[in-house]
Amino acid sequence: MRTFPDLIACEHCDHVYRRVALARGEVAHCEMCGAVLYRAERLGIEQMLALTVAAAIVFVLANVYPVIRISMSGLHNEATLWQSVAALAQGGAAPIAVPTALIVIAVPFLQIVLLGWVLGFAKAGWRAPGFAMAMRVLHGLRPWSMVEVCLLGALVAIVKLSGYLVVMPGIGVWAMAALAVLIPLIASRDTHWLWQRLPGEVA
Repeated sequence: MRTFPDLIACEHCDHVYRRVALARGEVAHCEMCGAVLYRAERLGIEQMLALTVAAAIVFVLANVYPVIRISMSGLHNEATLWQSVAALAQGGAAPIAVPTALIVIAVPFLQIVLLGWVLGFAKAGWRAPGFAMAMRVLHGLRPWSMVEVCLLGALVAIVKLSGYLVVMPGIGVWAMAALAVLIPLIASRDTHWLWQRLPGEVA
């Protein structure tokens, strides 16, 4: 597949431009429709990789540790993110169990893994095997990561239940809060500059 990393097409009007180097904080706009073409990258490969590793750590914590702990009359119960999704599948809200699992577990997992794969090779100065496919999948996954929605739902449940039971947020909630910050930070950034900086064949 032949690529042209020095060119960029507007996603809205398909007008093609030649890339130019931008100073920090600058933004390139389409002259035809005014849409944003790309921005000057503020984070380097090392910083992006460090944030991706941090996201991987908190992702594991969010899925292993309980999201909520409920106590009543000396009895205790707690649920992890996976257990919460499984409970949805068994109740009246079963139709939304699969979309919930996708947007709060599967999509963030894929984003972290693919970014780690691409950036790990990039740190060594190479394009990762399957680089082009990984970049396309990452771009397609951007609108589907909604960890913050799940976090908001968990917080609403904690507030509502606290009037009837002793409810304590678990480590999973705090990990989800960190993940809600890290995922947009690493997965929503413009990564077009990786096409230019990394040598090698596009597969």
